[in-house]
Amino acid sequence: MAQWQRAPGTSFTDILFEKRPGVARVTINRPEAMNAFRSHTLAEMIQALEDAAYDDTVGVVVLTGAGRKAFCTGGDAKEAETGYSSEMLRYNGRVHALIREMPKPAIAAVNGYAIGGGQVLQQLCDLSIASETASLGQAGPKVGSYDAAYGAAYLTRLVGEKKAREIWYLCRRYTAAQALEMGLVNAVVPADKLEEETDKWCDELLERSPGALKALKEGFNAMSAEIRGLETIMHDLLWRYYATPEATEWKKAFWEKRPPQWQKFRRQEKFPGVYQD
Repeated sequence: MAQWQRAPGTSFTDILFEKRPGVARVTINRPEAMNAFRSHTLAEMIQALEDAAYDDTVGVVVLTGAGRKAFCTGGDAKEAETGYSSEMLRYNGRVHALIREMPKPAIAAVNGYAIGGGQVLQQLCDLSIASETASLGQAGPKVGSYDAAYGAAYLTRLVGEKKAREIWYLCRRYTAAQALEMGLVNAVVPADKLEEETDKWCDELLERSPGALKALKEGFNAMSAEIRGLETIMHDLLWRYYATPEATEWKKAFWEKRPPQWQKFRRQEKFPGVYQD
């Protein structure tokens, strides 16, 4: 196993930021919350990812979660009454941009649940290695939320439109093997081999030309660059959606472990002969 050391000059509470020769690792360190992120977590991730992105001694960045139960389960719903807080939305967009635009590969080591915003984080990484015990999926429409930009639009580039719609509309959970089959991750290994396998991929990448990798990443990103602009628009719409009774009802239903009262949110226009009161 690689020998990691805390990155010099850093002191974080919600993440671990470590380095070894050629590699930086950002670990979401909130296992008590299944590694769900809050605004403070994202702010710390921004600092760490910016450091890793601009450190010329780093050729690969690894993103993972503490423990073996969860990679990341998205935004911590306890932070806001409905959906993400405004700070969380703002910071989340910056984290996405850093993963996409840093001039070096980012690898997700998916060590457990990758749900909601956590699933989006892993799919944005250039490469993903999952533990056999990993479980991936979306939750938005179950809890009064959504990610129609990188979460949905970019997902279609990875798994195709039909599968992407299934993932978001039905909010099912998928095993690591199923994620591999659909192209959502690159490899699946036993849980006790995840770190070792990630190290191997990092070492292999370090032997590749950094200039060539940078140019390739820019080329790949160019094929979906329009999604970054879409994300800004969608975050604004999402914040407006959170203020609606509909979003509140779905979140309350989730926390109260009951079916949502969906009937009253079906906005049926009154056309004679088609809809009846």
